[in-house]
Amino acid sequence: MESSSFKAIYANDEAIQILVYPENPQKIESLDRFLAEKVQDVFQKIRTGTESGFVAEVTSGKRRYLCRAFSISPKMKHAERSPNLALLIERPSPASIDGALIAERYRLSEREREVVENLMQGFTSREIATRMKISPNTVKAFLRLVMVKMGVTTRSGIVGRIFEARH
Repeated sequence: MESSSFKAIYANDEAIQILVYPENPQKIESLDRFLAEKVQDVFQKIRTGTESGFVAEVTSGKRRYLCRAFSISPKMKHAERSPNLALLIERPSPASIDGALIAERYRLSEREREVVENLMQGFTSREIATRMKISPNTVKAFLRLVMVKMGVTTRSGIVGRIFEARH
């Protein structure tokens, strides 16, 4: 896809600042084209699978953001337009976990720890599998092992145990 096919319908000031950093948005001659090229870069990362599923990491200065893509199809019967794409840029949860402490407390292997850290970022099993370059079934196996070690029976039980451990 060419950058001309990426046309911003709306972007809030914070998203623009993240995407153009360290530049000043007011000083960019063609902000629409600049944003289209940035969005194309992010979307290309998502499409080529260099990131997980519909999520890519965006770095702006020293800050790291998650960029999630959502396909929004027109509700018209014979729409020949290409689907619209919504991007959500957000900071990873400030309630980050100390993976080493959790791994030590529950005797998790390095891969189990990695699965838990991805789970805490809100990724699905498929997204975790893509990030870790393993199958979704292997992710589910790791999750089952973690559940046994933590004494829980669900994914949300894992999250609950981690939040309990933090307080």
